[in-house]
Amino acid sequence: MIELRGVTVNLGGKPVVNRVDVAVADGEWLALIGPNGAGKTTLLRAIARLVPFAGEIELEGRSVTELSRGELARLVAVVPQEPYTPPWMTVAEYVLLGRTPHLGPLAKEGAHDRDAAGRALGRLDLLDFAGRRLGTLSGGEKQRAVVARALAQEAPVVLLDEPTAALDIGHQQQALELLDGLRAESGLTLVAAMHDLTLAAQYADRMLMLDTGRVVADGAPADVLTEAVIAEHYGAAIDVVSVGERIAVVPRRPR
Repeated sequence: MIELRGVTVNLGGKPVVNRVDVAVADGEWLALIGPNGAGKTTLLRAIARLVPFAGEIELEGRSVTELSRGELARLVAVVPQEPYTPPWMTVAEYVLLGRTPHLGPLAKEGAHDRDAAGRALGRLDLLDFAGRRLGTLSGGEKQRAVVARALAQEAPVVLLDEPTAALDIGHQQQALELLDGLRAESGLTLVAAMHDLTLAAQYADRMLMLDTGRVVADGAPADVLTEAVIAEHYGAAIDVVSVGERIAVVPRRPR
């Protein structure tokens, strides 16, 4: 579904992403992890063609540089870390904007578009908020609206930058379970930058760890999240514990 070859992004004259090679299979959940400043957000922005890059990025075998903005938006939905949420807009209006890539010039939303937006509102537990203005919502409620807008877009690829950062633990689980359920239903491909290593390990099939813009580890969560790797790249002391068939990362106070 997604293939990157030698992708490099320079910002301010310095490589923030440095010669990254990665392929993401159709229906896979890839978690981008790494310390602050590792290049996770920039790599997501490169895939969405929001920053200039060197190298090659393909979606479904087509170079992103050859896709029109409309074609790209029908393939990729983005949940940014700091989205713009116009305070005067209602939640329903904002989520309906996710249908824009499917509309022709000057076309208005039809019944199918309103149904798609309504389904997204329901899945994120936002139906009671549909008439509320975004400016009246809490940070977590706004984040759910942003995820709902991305789902209303019905793109086969969703790029998420810290999708649970503003959510309480209950809504974190709700949002991630929803995404995982949609992945099982429709083969959604997810690439998510995540700081919470335990949450990432609970949901992602695979992890790509970046440090100073380079790939330093790539594999299943249990293979990437080791005490030695976390100590080297995060400078943190941790214990890795088994939780069912998955693992959790527990901070340990250094002696």
